[in-house]
Amino acid sequence: MLNNCVLLPIEVESQNTALRIFSTLNDRGKPLSDADIFKAQLYKYYSSLGKKDEFIETWKILDKIASEVFHPIYGTPLDELFTRYMYYERARAEVKSSTTEALRKFYEGDGSYPLLHQPKTLNNLVSLARFWQDINNQDTERFSDQVLKRLFVLSYAPNGMWTYITSVYFMHCRNENDEVEEGAFCRFLDCITAFIWAYAITNPGVNSLRTPVYAEMVKIIKGEEVTFNDFKFSEERYRAQVANYAFSNSRAITKSMITWWAFQHDKQSVLSLETRFDIEHIYARNRQDKERGLSNPQSVEMLGNKSLLEKRVNIRAADYRFTDKVKYYQGFTTANGQQKIGTQVIELLDISNLCNDFVEADILERNSKIIDSFVGFLRGNNLLLDE
Repeated sequence: MLNNCVLLPIEVESQNTALRIFSTLNDRGKPLSDADIFKAQLYKYYSSLGKKDEFIETWKILDKIASEVFHPIYGTPLDELFTRYMYYERARAEVKSSTTEALRKFYEGDGSYPLLHQPKTLNNLVSLARFWQDINNQDTERFSDQVLKRLFVLSYAPNGMWTYITSVYFMHCRNENDEVEEGAFCRFLDCITAFIWAYAITNPGVNSLRTPVYAEMVKIIKGEEVTFNDFKFSEERYRAQVANYAFSNSRAITKSMITWWAFQHDKQSVLSLETRFDIEHIYARNRQDKERGLSNPQSVEMLGNKSLLEKRVNIRAADYRFTDKVKYYQGFTTANGQQKIGTQVIELLDISNLCNDFVEADILERNSKIIDSFVGFLRGNNLLLDE
């Protein structure tokens, strides 16, 4: 390295020129992330105000929080933070278009990065990052159990659109202490849960969700309640679509639905976001393969046969018969005195306590309960058409 590298110093007359050369060289080598470009622009802005050191410390805080909280499929954690903030600024500009600009192009604006050169932007980014940090940490000082339960359900949403509209809601509705009113926040979370879940079945694909959600983002900025009035569901049509929908494990909405259902139990406590949950087939798929005990083989994949279950318990319960699964659901003590903790999913515990076996009739009955309850959830959030 020492014998085959050349250090080429470049002297410039101004910091602006230095930043331009820095960006140009990097654009021709290893590509910079969007956040790297934004950092350079913010550094330039705060240096011009004589606040370079303050900016550096604030950026370190943002970087640390983002790295802990955001795990995007594409881009960096900080890119994800800037993306969530972008939707707030889009809504403020009353942009409803379903076409979303690339992140860098949005912040670049007319080429001068005007949004990054506003004094409030950095503080807003910090507030938004801390909001999501507290959600990630399930902070009981900031959020009540009722809010945390709803946020847990949304963490299993079929797509990430809820994080964008929730960011808009927080940024607009927060008070001077960065708090949102609990009752209104719960109503908002219920409404977006009901809508996003139902829309994932009637109009699958996150792209189709942009039109209704972007319009509601603008309504938030205008001080209006989120209602999705222009996109309500026909109960008859929705029931027909659900009846014909294959809730396979590979579809994200399947886990979304059973997570929502778990929290319809009035005794269900908040579950940890750090715990990994799987989809449990109460009537084991392997049992159906061997015994052919279900008259309709598709019954094994119905929502009525599926439950949220901790991965550690799901592995132990495996493909046993229901009567053998019960001890794993409830927890037990091994022969050598080791305690095996059961599930925290209360509805599944109830099933294990009340049923001697779990058969096809139980699957069908529970399936109807889940669907009827969700239709009631839609009705309770005023998302059904008057027919």
